[in-house]
Amino acid sequence: MTLLTTVFAAVISTVVWYKNAPKNELKVGVLCWMYWGASLMWLVDAIFEYAELGAEFFTPAPADMLNDFYLGLSVVALGLVVWVVILLIKDPKGVVKASLFKKNKK
Repeated sequence: MTLLTTVFAAVISTVVWYKNAPKNELKVGVLCWMYWGASLMWLVDAIFEYAELGAEFFTPAPADMLNDFYLGLSVVALGLVVWVVILLIKDPKGVVKASLFKKNKK
């Protein structure tokens, strides 16, 4: 479930990135790289787990599937948090800078 969750996140972020590719104002490419990297990590993990368990790999317990799904959602959420921090630091539209240096008019 972790692999499936991160692959869906990677595909969705890649579609969003491709749709807005020439502009790249929101740095969605960084999000794509993070999710594809996580997907590759979970793929390698699944390969090694399959080598260890064999056919049992395809019949996980429901509790294990739920735990893996929560882990996958946690990875997706952490990726979003890192992306937002990068977006706030880079500030491509200058919104953060404008709000920090806004002068009070009274």
